[in-house]
This record gives sequence, structure tokens and C-alpha cells, in this order.
Amino acid sequence: MGRKRRGRPVHGWFILDKPLGMTSTKAVGKVRRAFDAAKAGHAGTLDPLASGILPIAMGEATKVVAMAMDGAKAYRFTIRWGEERDTDDAEGAVIAESGERPTAAEIEAALPQFTGEIEQVPPAYSAIKVNGARAYDLARGGETPELAARLIRIDELHLLECPDADHAVLEMICGKGAYVRGVARDLGRVLGCRGHVSELRRTRVGDFDENMAISLDKLEDMGHKEALDDLLLPVEAALADIPALPVTGPEADRLRFGQAIRVPHSVEGTVYATTDGRPVALAEIHAGEVRPVRVFNL
Repeated sequence: MGRKRRGRPVHGWFILDKPLGMTSTKAVGKVRRAFDAAKAGHAGTLDPLASGILPIAMGEATKVVAMAMDGAKAYRFTIRWGEERDTDDAEGAVIAESGERPTAAEIEAALPQFTGEIEQVPPAYSAIKVNGARAYDLARGGETPELAARLIRIDELHLLECPDADHAVLEMICGKGAYVRGVARDLGRVLGCRGHVSELRRTRVGDFDENMAISLDKLEDMGHKEALDDLLLPVEAALADIPALPVTGPEADRLRFGQAIRVPHSVEGTVYATTDGRPVALAEIHAGEVRPVRVFNL
């Protein structure tokens, strides 16, 4: 006897406003159970001490998670001066201290060093793999993982306010792989005052922003699973930066079966094929030939 499939075939994006103190994995589990979805995953981990935008893909949307993760991300965060910690956030042990405190002018003068393409050493407590093991597992085991600097992109970094001498609030827009905790650590070193992230909120992932986000409390209060479906954004919401390629019904059928089709040679690269307003497949076009890469079963 075959194993019964669990959950409903729910497809689309739910944009969660993740609360403090919860792992991204636990948040995904709560959302998946609320929708009774057969499949779910998230587009970019948020640490338990961070709140904000956590895009959760369900069903066929999980096929484009990587594209959502490649989009720009925006963060609002607070740096606490005077202490550097081994985790680079408030959870860790203090490893260096300073009585120096920077002025707003000094902070702003240092920020250009942290914009554009720069090299950054990831925090020791990160998911980077070192010889097959996660850096955070090594660090928790008492080891000091040797992490190489990586090239990252920070598009914007602004000082918003200095509420007191010990704290500064900043906003950052960056590409994939940039660590806010690393910026706080390195900025504190450059300014000679040490520092770590005391508060962190993600405000945007790609085209998903705070205006789209819904709290767990609101989600759980709604109750009826069918009513929750109205909260979902379509699968293609994560594909706004990719050209859409309208195809006919017969062409859509060919793509769904993994077969190539031909179109007038006008576009090259990645597209998503669509018919009757629904996505059919992610595809690559070369010399007028469209080859499906990921097919959507919608």
C-alpha cells in the first residue's frame, strides 16, 4: 500500500514577519502547518536574534527559492559600541572592550570603506563550511575556524541615528553573502571602539518588503486554511527581474515535457515561459532555442 501524501498542494509565497527568538526553520514549520502545505522552504536564513522579512515558498514556489535569495537585501540594525563579541551579536561572549566612543561624523566618515565590492571575513558563528563542517559547529565546540575573506557587495550603508553614545542605528542594502554582523565588527575595529550587533531587522528581500509581511499572530488568528490562501503571492512574484516569454498552449505542453521550442531570436539568457497568465517553466534561450530548466506543475 502506497504511503499517503501529507499536506495540501499549496503553491506561492507567504511573506512572514519573523519574530525575535525564533529560528527560520521553526518559523517555516509553523507556516507550513498553518497552511497544511505539503512542501515549504525559506529564501534566506534569519538568525533567532533577528526579526523581519522571511519569504516562505510553498509548493512549486520552492523551485525558484535560489532566485529570490539572489535579490538585494535591506537591513536596519543597531551597533552597540565598546564590546566585540565572539558571535558578533549580543548572544556571544565579550572578547574585546574599548572605552572609546565614535561621533556621528566619525561613523559617517568611515562608511565609504564598507560600500561597493569589498572583502569580508564571515563571522565565526556562521553557516560557512570549513573542511566539511559548519563554522558555527566548530566554534561551539571550542575551535576557532579559519575563515577566508570573501568578496561581497554592499550597495548602500547609511547612519540613521545615534540615540546615545553607546549605540548607532544604520541601514544597509547588500547582495548575497554579506553579513551585517561582520560589518558591525569591522566598523568597530576601524573606529577603534569595537562593536557588535545588538538589534537586527531585515526589511527587504528582492521584491518582497515590509508592506507585504504578515505576523505569525495574525496568521494563527485567521484559522481557516482556505482563507489563508488569499494571503499568498503567486509563484512568479520572485521572478520580477526575469523576462516573461508568452508561449502558446502547444508550446507550453512541449516545455512541460522537457522539450525545446523555437522562438524568434530576440532574447538571450534566462526567461520564464508563461501561458494564460500562469508560469510554465524557467528556461534558457540561446540562438532562438528555448530549453526548459525548471518546469512548474501548476
